[in-house]
Amino acid sequence: MRFFFIAFTILLSAIYSSSTFAQKAALNDSIDTHAEAAWQDALKIWEWAEPGYQETKSAALLADRLEAGGFRVERGVADIPTAFVATIGEGAPVLGILGEYDALPGLAQEAAPTRTPRSGATYGHACGHHLFGTGSMLAALALAEQVKAGNLPGTVRFYGTPAEEGGAAKVYMVRAGLFDDCSAVLHWHPGDRNSAGDPTNLARIAAKFRYYGRSAHAAGAPEQGRSALDAVELMNFAAQLLREHTPDFTRIHHIITSGGSAPNVVPDFAEVYYYVRHPDATIVKSLYRRLLLCAEAGALATETRLEVEYLGGTHNIMPSDTLSSVTLKNLKELAGIRYTEEESAFAAELQKTLLAPADIDIIGEVFDQKGEVTKGSTDVGDISWVTPTTGFRSACWVPGTPAHSWQAVAAGGTSIGRQGMVLAARVLAATAWDLAHDPETLSAAREELDLRLSEGQYSAMLQQDQKPPLDYRDPPKPR
Repeated sequence: MRFFFIAFTILLSAIYSSSTFAQKAALNDSIDTHAEAAWQDALKIWEWAEPGYQETKSAALLADRLEAGGFRVERGVADIPTAFVATIGEGAPVLGILGEYDALPGLAQEAAPTRTPRSGATYGHACGHHLFGTGSMLAALALAEQVKAGNLPGTVRFYGTPAEEGGAAKVYMVRAGLFDDCSAVLHWHPGDRNSAGDPTNLARIAAKFRYYGRSAHAAGAPEQGRSALDAVELMNFAAQLLREHTPDFTRIHHIITSGGSAPNVVPDFAEVYYYVRHPDATIVKSLYRRLLLCAEAGALATETRLEVEYLGGTHNIMPSDTLSSVTLKNLKELAGIRYTEEESAFAAELQKTLLAPADIDIIGEVFDQKGEVTKGSTDVGDISWVTPTTGFRSACWVPGTPAHSWQAVAAGGTSIGRQGMVLAARVLAATAWDLAHDPETLSAAREELDLRLSEGQYSAMLQQDQKPPLDYRDPPKPR
């Protein structure tokens, strides 16, 4: 009798495992079915290339697709018109998937392997957020089918997150409590190779410094002018000197967004836009305090008035070794990108324009980034301090392509970008499936985060009652 009981138990287990495997495999079938429609959506967002906080068409497209797929959509969350939350299912676990869709200024480009600016356009998807948002949506729709079929427990939630490029929308969404009940949050990003392992990165503070002076004829009455541009240049020189006396891994960079209109007119208005970065948010705050002194020095020396617009800050990513092991496993299992003959020709031509082209064959490999410190910043970091979070990169660009380049825009408008986007959707869906069926891993991830936070609790780098800077991409104008 005992033998038959054991055999029956083994048989039931085998049947359950086979059924579960088939259900998880159905996620890929769903992604294959909807991949072309999602790619057409990605191309629309690529063409629209909307600035941060102004992604009206891009956000609406993704939200509408999710709503049509059975999600309950709440739009305009956290006082941000282009932010939304789409939810399907009920109860625990609550698995969040992030989607971004903002573009970058000055990088409009055709889907061509040589520098070919798009006519009539200014912005371009040089960080691949058209792929990010659409790939995440594709994964969420595949998971929704399993939720509706009763095969996936809990809740799947898609977060439409605008203005990642300097606007820090996720920080405001965290402050609004939109992630408080999440069991885990998943994200990804386009890259020139496949990688996972949850490296950390740089915390960041952004601010605009505006100077108001007095205009005068630069030759006829220069003594009557007080140059706002001089104030900017003095601040910039002081910041250059400051760099010598900052901790390792510090990054301080700026652009002059307004510096006058004519050489023979003393500028009465000028503006400079700064980022300050470091792996430790506490150090970023101290560096920003010193940068303010540089700004004040510029105003003092030129007898101009200084106005500071603090655009907020983002924390470094808090790694999750527990969750990243699941993501890395799925990325290794699913990665299989290979270029077609046409894609190889495109890549070879584009690589002629790169300073550091990499071996094309790395698109089929997967790199483990555990323990690394990457040099970018993202508002995903703030989410990772309040709920377990894991991410990865998939090969959407030609190897050797840096982010924020016209080469990234170009590849993102071709089937090279499509391949990476579809891979990302598969990995997101598989990881969400695994976590939904593994409460022990989710519990361990929460314990790991709590242990990491024991050395310092999260506090958003926002000023009291600070509102999202919805106009931060607008041209500078005196106030």
